[in-house]
Amino acid sequence: MNLTSIKTIKELLARHGFAFSKSLGQNFLINPSVCLKIASEGRDVIDYAPCVFEIGAGIGVLTKELSRTCKKVVCVEIDRALEPILAETLADCSNVEIVWGDVMKIDLAELFAQKFEGEEEIICCANLPYYITSPVIMRLLEERLPLKTITVMVQKEAALRLCSPVGSRDCGAVSVAVRYYSEPKKLFNVSRGSFIPAPSVDSAVIRLKVHGGERYRGDVSDERLFFRIVRAAFSQRRKQLANPVSEELNLPKERIKAALSACDLNTSARAEDLTLEEFIKLYNNINRENI
Repeated sequence: MNLTSIKTIKELLARHGFAFSKSLGQNFLINPSVCLKIASEGRDVIDYAPCVFEIGAGIGVLTKELSRTCKKVVCVEIDRALEPILAETLADCSNVEIVWGDVMKIDLAELFAQKFEGEEEIICCANLPYYITSPVIMRLLEERLPLKTITVMVQKEAALRLCSPVGSRDCGAVSVAVRYYSEPKKLFNVSRGSFIPAPSVDSAVIRLKVHGGERYRGDVSDERLFFRIVRAAFSQRRKQLANPVSEELNLPKERIKAALSACDLNTSARAEDLTLEEFIKLYNNINRENI
């Protein structure tokens, strides 16, 4: 089946009576050259054919490309209306398994243990719905799943935010979290014409080389507190971070300013002024009070 043809795709969807769901943010990636690049970039840091965890199969264009060069593909798909379509488009892909369910509700640790037992080289590749981009990425990172890389298509603006260096104007709390768990890199842009139906914005593909947070575990003993501080600092990013952090932790503002000073940081600093390492220093100084 020629899944590069819009006519073929529309006939396929019509034959199965499929209707796109706005609530699921369905914009299916159909550009084969983009799928090839995603599959290639996802494997770039792996020496041999890895196993792949995919989120959202769509009509299977990316899934099919991944199956050609990877050992095994396990894809979580929420929309059961796609079942007969994928049965047709992936009929010749014996190394693909579709797991029907919501990626935000499935026990991912158990899923990985069952589907990738004994496997060490596992990557994630996906075209993520815009409305769950950050929650999905953070869940993959925070649960410390055995992933080497996460290569995903996201909204172009989200790619900028997710990959922004900590300490830059475009960074946010999610930028800090992504850098804490991984090394992010924006790979390439993708025009809206690569999807059906075409979204109203352009997209970009990013790759996160996962280090699981181990790099900072010795410095951050209480990750929950660390990220409370980070989120509070960015919650009012135009203000000096001492204000929202003191409110969040119920501490005097002067205590936070003293912590900043002890870290050789400007007491008037805003969240975007601090690097990841400086946030960790600030956390450690505040944590001495056993909050």
